[in-house]
Amino acid sequence: MLGASGAMLTACNTTEGVGEDIEAAGDAISDTARDAKD
Repeated sequence: MLGASGAMLTACNTTEGVGEDIEAAGDAISDTARDAKD
């Protein structure tokens, strides 16, 4: 039981990390688009 909850917690942390990576990439794309527009 403890192993399963540990695996779920790890998966949750991994998903959160991927979300942050995607958000950072989106911010970089937005900044590039803004710079190109100017």
